[in-house]
Amino acid sequence: MQILQNLQRLTTQAKLRYQEFRLYDAASYMLNHLTPRQSFELNQDIAYGTKARQLLDIYRTKHPLPQRPVIVFVHGGAWQHGDKKDYVFIGEAFTREGYDVVVLNYHLAPQHIFPSYIDDLTLALNYLDQHQQELHISTEQLILMGHSAGAFNVMSAIYHPTPYTLECRSKIKVVIGIAGPYHFDYKGDPIAQDAFDQNIPYHEVMPYYFVDHNPIRHCLVVAENDQVVKKSNSDDLDQQLRQCGNYSQIVMIPKTGHITVLGSLSSLFSWHFQTKQSILKFLDEALKAS
Repeated sequence: MQILQNLQRLTTQAKLRYQEFRLYDAASYMLNHLTPRQSFELNQDIAYGTKARQLLDIYRTKHPLPQRPVIVFVHGGAWQHGDKKDYVFIGEAFTREGYDVVVLNYHLAPQHIFPSYIDDLTLALNYLDQHQQELHISTEQLILMGHSAGAFNVMSAIYHPTPYTLECRSKIKVVIGIAGPYHFDYKGDPIAQDAFDQNIPYHEVMPYYFVDHNPIRHCLVVAENDQVVKKSNSDDLDQQLRQCGNYSQIVMIPKTGHITVLGSLSSLFSWHFQTKQSILKFLDEALKAS
């Protein structure tokens, strides 16, 4: 009876989470439709690899900051869902502040599992670094930002059981994880289990276990009412980063949930939340210190 009850509970949780993602699809469509586009020039569907999902979009700001920093944004969706076209509002939110923004697609589960989506991110970062002149961007001040599964991806590109050949690693100044899962057991998880090899223990995968000392500044954004990813993920990673002598800061955003914390970055709503201003303040201080 207990097993059946646990199964029913997990099934209910999965249905609720998938419903959140479907609602987010509709909400992001409206956000993108209403988002102003005066602050950027958009270059779409740039191939960073040879496979169909290996595409990225570049939002070039019309009013660049002196250092010309670039934000590489990685979307969430439980590693099974999402598309770069849904994040125009992210490109606009930061190009209006002087940042160039890159949004990329990556391979999705269940057809592709860990570490394929980390492979994609590493490939994209190396591509951007190698082709920055022809792309009219600079990777000298590189910022990685991800939401949910995307936050896991950006952390794993740096903290991984098999270190990647990341040619631009020394240029990564900031990593921003928004509602990220960095330290959890995916075995039997109704959302995440299809994105990982169930025969590999989570402590051989999670970025929490592979943190090393480096000068990167870490900002872990937590939604106050997140019902999908536990705050302990950020607490644990923050503690591990600090123990290794790294700079880390947790930013709690009131009145937001797992999905709404990202939507609160939209210029349509950012005045009502602390999310964007907190991130901009962190970026300003981090880039001045680098």
